Amino acid sequence: MKNQAVSKLLCMMLVAMAWMINPVETNAQETVHDSVDEMPVPPGGIEGLTDYMIKNLKYPKQARKAGIEGKVLVSFVVKSDGTVSAIEVTQGIGGGCDAEAVRMVENSGVWTPGKQGGVAVATQMVLPIQFKL
Repeated sequence: MKNQAVSKLLCMMLVAMAWMINPVETNAQETVHDSVDEMPVPPGGIEGLTDYMIKNLKYPKQARKAGIEGKVLVSFVVKSDGTVSAIEVTQGIGGGCDAEAVRMVENSGVWTPGKQGGVAVATQMVLPIQFKL
């Protein structure tokens, strides 16, 4: 029982310290930062992300048929363990492109997390995904 109380106190202290560093938004699990010393890196770096997009992006039939082109902005969090969460479209173009952009981010793999003061932290990201016929 005493160990649980000590653990809870330490956890609350860590959350309070993280809040003082550079908080943007708090959820039940981690403080999310929008600016960090070292930004998250996708698997294989930017080149790896580009290759992944080229090989895996599927232009939606509905968008192709309707001639829809443009840029979809996808907001997401790279958590301190490198996993991607809280994925949402902040600017869409419709025709199935928004859902495809979300799918691409969901399946992008485990990223190298961002770091603040040498410690891995959750970081807010925005990825533009271009759809061009």
